[in-house]
Parts: sequence; structure tokens; C-alpha cells
Amino acid sequence: MGNDFLLVLVVVTALAFDFTNGFHDTGNAMATSIATGALGPRVAVALSGLLNLVGAFLSLSVAATIASGLVDTNLVTLTVVFAGLAGGITWNLLTWFLGIPSSSSHALIGGVVGATLAAAGGHAVKWHGLFQKVIIPAGLSPVIAGLIAAIGTYLVYLISRRVSEGARGHGFRIGQIGSASMVSLAHGTNDAQKTMGVITLALIANGTLHSGAKAPFWVILSCALAISIGTYTGGWRVIRTLGKGLVEIEAPQGMAAESSSAAVILLSSHFGYSLSTTHVATGSILGTGVGKKGATVRWSVAGRMATAWLLTLPAAGAVGAAGYGLAHVVGGTAGVLVDLAILLAVAGLIYAKSRATAVSHSNVNSEWTGSVAPSAPVKEVAAV
Repeated sequence: MGNDFLLVLVVVTALAFDFTNGFHDTGNAMATSIATGALGPRVAVALSGLLNLVGAFLSLSVAATIASGLVDTNLVTLTVVFAGLAGGITWNLLTWFLGIPSSSSHALIGGVVGATLAAAGGHAVKWHGLFQKVIIPAGLSPVIAGLIAAIGTYLVYLISRRVSEGARGHGFRIGQIGSASMVSLAHGTNDAQKTMGVITLALIANGTLHSGAKAPFWVILSCALAISIGTYTGGWRVIRTLGKGLVEIEAPQGMAAESSSAAVILLSSHFGYSLSTTHVATGSILGTGVGKKGATVRWSVAGRMATAWLLTLPAAGAVGAAGYGLAHVVGGTAGVLVDLAILLAVAGLIYAKSRATAVSHSNVNSEWTGSVAPSAPVKEVAAV
């Protein structure tokens, strides 16, 4: 049996990552519904959180991929897992602060792979599994989702062209509630499992479970609750970028985007592909801009996102590797505690900085002026 204190530390940190995963990705399901007014911001995050909770219990294929499909579990230690989580959390918080909808999945995988490389070298990484289950889906999923959404958007406007604009908008806003709910459910089936996989990996590394074991029920339950609470908290900065910054979106486009995202995510969960729901949702939203004649697509914002996507795996991997290196130099549990202190300091600094340009449910739908934080309302000067 290994170090149980360290195991508890790793499990708590993994659940903290799951929480950041939830609030970072709320926008994937609800940004367009909030932007079109189909759902109020508070109702949207509450519904999404509930369906994330349900979705987490529906499949375990992705959890198995994370637990045993990317690195050699015989060479992974608790320190490696902790350092990998630190890489994922740091990247999640930084991109949330900048309002960039980057992939929580890739942040986690990058962190774990980076820490494993630093600890055991390249032979400990299952490169074939990494390319087949992560890299290839990352490249294909936004393109596929975008194509489906573009075709869906074109057909929606074509079929409903004789319907009055008011009736069409009202009908599709109702439809958006159903399609956004499906995305939330799909998000739970895919993203909640990633943390289940990491905790299972830690239990195997500690000798608590045998290699190849599935996630115990308490792991499934705790991960489902963590991502659900995180989703309810609402990552308003990312929601604003997806809902207002990328495309000027209408209700028919929103429903097409959400339907496309749900179909792609549910299919990938069935086959155990750990794709990024962020990439899928963003590709779908861009597709609706391409599919509607005359729609405004802000390609500069899309380019900023694409740059972040390319950096996610190596950046989180570098933090994971550095975290492992520092913990290894200090040694033992003390090394992990030093990493934890640094992680808490970085998280506190990012949170404090975010308060200066706060985005919340009250201003998430303000007009897009080129930045994540809306402009402060101009105060009227009283007449003298």
C-alpha cells in the first residue's frame, strides 16, 4: 500500500480540477441560449449543472481511456498525477481569466503527459493512444461539428423562410432549451469521466486498485458532483466570449449549433474518444456563422482561440513537468506540498485579478466591444 495522505491530496486536487472543468465549460452548452434569450443566465447554469450530474453516470468509456490508454500506469506515481493536475488547473484558470474557451480535456492530458515525461521519459507515454484518442479527434471534431452546424443552419433558414421572423425566433428559442440540455447531458458523459480516469490512475499508482481496474462508485459520484457544482457556478467570462464574441447569433443558429455539438459529443463518448467539448462547441458556433448568409463572424477572436488550442497541450505539459521536477528535487510528500502552495498562490492571484474586470450573470450579455470585460456604464452627469 502506498502513501494514503498523498493519495487524499491528489484526489482532492483532482476534484478541484473537475470543478474548474465545470465552470470553464458551461458556455459550451449554454452560451448561445443565454445570448439569444432562450434561457436566463441563472436558469441556464442551473439546468446545465443538473444535466452534467446525470450525464456523468451514463458512460465510462472515456474514463477508461484516461486511466490506462495514454501513459504506462506501472510507471506513474502519485507525484506525477498531482503535477499533471497542477498543469491542467493552471491552464484552465489562465484561459478562463482571458475569456478563451480552451480545452479542459487537453489541459489535463497535457499536464499528465508532461509530468510523466519528466518522471519516466518518453517510453512511459502511449504515443499511439495519444494520437489516436486525443490528437486526431482534436483536429477533426471542430471541423466535423462546424460542417454539420453550417449545413443545419442553411437548411433551417431555408425551410423556415416563409415563417415570420417573430414566430421563427420564438419557436427556435423553445427548441434551444431542448438542444442545450442535450449538450449539457453530453458534456457530463464526456468531461466528468476524465477526472474519474485520473483518480482511478492515482488509485492504481498507490496500489489501492489493480492495473486495468474501473472507477469505483464513490469516484463516479464525487466527480459528478464536482463538475456539476462547477457548471452551476458559471464561467461567465468564457460564456460571454462564446455567446457574444464569436458570432452575432440568432435562435435558429443557436439550435443548429447545440444540436450539432450534442450529436458529435455523444458519438465520441460512445466510442471512448476523449475529445474536447470546447472544440466541438466552438466549431459548431463558427459553422452557424458560415451557414447563415450575411452573418458576422469575428475571425480575429476565432484565431485567438485557435492559438490557445495549439498551446494547450505543450503549455499544460510544461507546467506538469516543472511541477514534477520541483517536487522531485524537494522530495517525498514535502515536494508535493510545495507544489500545492505554489498552485494555491497562482490561483489566488488569477482570481484577484479577475475581480478588477468582473463578468457575471448581470453583464454577460452586454454588447461585445472587443474585450471580455464589458465597458462600464457611463454615469449621467446631473444638470447644474
